[in-house]
Amino acid sequence: MSADYTNAGQQRLLQLIDLLAGHELQGLANVEVASALRCTAPTALRDLNNLRTAGWAEQTPQGRWRLAPHVIEISERYAAGVRANVQGLLDTTQRYGQAAGIRGMFAPH
Repeated sequence: MSADYTNAGQQRLLQLIDLLAGHELQGLANVEVASALRCTAPTALRDLNNLRTAGWAEQTPQGRWRLAPHVIEISERYAAGVRANVQGLLDTTQRYGQAAGIRGMFAPH
């Protein structure tokens, strides 16, 4: 039997990130967040402030909450890593394909 290492507060923070996605322009009010996460407004505010401290969330000029640009920076690093790995795979396939006298399976035909 495996141990359950999940933590309700951490799970709620992840749900909060998902919730804020798509509300970049208008943001969400603290009470909207609390309602959606089924928690109290003080708990939602604490979670939002934790995300702000980590650079994941920010408040709009109207006091509503949205994801911060940090999320986009992470997605850009992820995409760059994928591109680098794909290119590495293509290079390796081409190198070994040439050595064996065959075309790489990922190379354009």
